Amino acid sequence: MEFFTKADNFEEYLEVSEYINHNHIKVAYLSTYFMETIMKDLNEGKEMTYPDPEMEFALRAFTFVRDEISHSNDVGRKELCLRASEVLDKRTGLCFGKSHLLCALLRAAGIPAGLGYQYLRLDENDEESPLILHGLNFVYFTSLGRWIRLDARGNKPGVDAQFSVEEEKLAFPVRPGLGETDLPFIFPRPDAGVIGKLRQYKTVQEAMANLPDKIAGIC
Repeated sequence: MEFFTKADNFEEYLEVSEYINHNHIKVAYLSTYFMETIMKDLNEGKEMTYPDPEMEFALRAFTFVRDEISHSNDVGRKELCLRASEVLDKRTGLCFGKSHLLCALLRAAGIPAGLGYQYLRLDENDEESPLILHGLNFVYFTSLGRWIRLDARGNKPGVDAQFSVEEEKLAFPVRPGLGETDLPFIFPRPDAGVIGKLRQYKTVQEAMANLPDKIAGIC
């Protein structure tokens, strides 16, 4: 699948913005902690999963967001957290908020990262249920010279997203026969249509009843 950047210049995939606020002290501190831990492990001769430090950092950041930040709907949380710093502080977020946090942690380490979306059936067991948007991440690795997609939504029975640079292991592989679609656009900031819809609501329950169902194509 070919991907298309939605930025005027590549530096936008490192920028601080309202929802990707990696200049926040807690986000910056966690990113620094991951980097320092990697250096400590290297100095102690511990084996790394990836020899490339960017990939090793991305793996640790991805695993943290996937496993340590709860998916709000899975655990019945009410707070609708969208800013990366808020998602980290509350330790919860929907797929959109979690993708904002992973993006922020990667950018804080100087790794270009963006946001992506999929159209999925709201009820995966009902092929006539509405199509809604699901948020995930793009990461650019210099050593590969290309973008890869990651989905830190959070695993549960039937969902097994993994960090992989060889082949995608997303939470929800699309089913084209049911109208599901991978959107090829790499956004430097949340899509205006997505964030505009989410900002209308105050709780996770309200948002889940009115999930974004179209992108604006701008951010």
